[in-house]
Amino acid sequence: MTLSTTEMKILRLLQDDARVTNQELAEKTGMSASPCWRKVRKLEEDEVIQGYRAVLNRKKIGLGVMVFIRIVIDCHSEAEAKKFEEEVTALEDVVACYSIGGDADFLLQVVASDLESYADFAMSVVRRLPRIKEMQSMFVLKEIKPLGTFPIKKSAEIM
Repeated sequence: MTLSTTEMKILRLLQDDARVTNQELAEKTGMSASPCWRKVRKLEEDEVIQGYRAVLNRKKIGLGVMVFIRIVIDCHSEAEAKKFEEEVTALEDVVACYSIGGDADFLLQVVASDLESYADFAMSVVRRLPRIKEMQSMFVLKEIKPLGTFPIKKSAEIM
């Protein structure tokens, strides 16, 4: 199922401001309120919209350090990978984790208040995760384009 032009516009508007009222959303998309509300609900049911969040300034909440950790595990069985994924998912300081291709298996995005806190977390928590063979930390010096919105293109299809 392909997204309609109206649905794509709704998604763009909600990514820019998830607090927009249904009435404002309807006006900006040229619809009446009820059909707009139904379209949004359908996008939620289809899990195109997976939730609504406040975007926080990490530095203003005391998270001055961001690090990407490249991890290679020594066993690639499905059970071991799943165990690793479950343990990483439970770690609050890991804000994102990706299974990747190439010369590593996972890429973790981690936040910490300062370098000392990160070092403690890396050595006492991450290093102790199951089956880690290699770990490399890459420190963010400057955020040029942090994750914001996803591009909504005409070829978007609902999976």
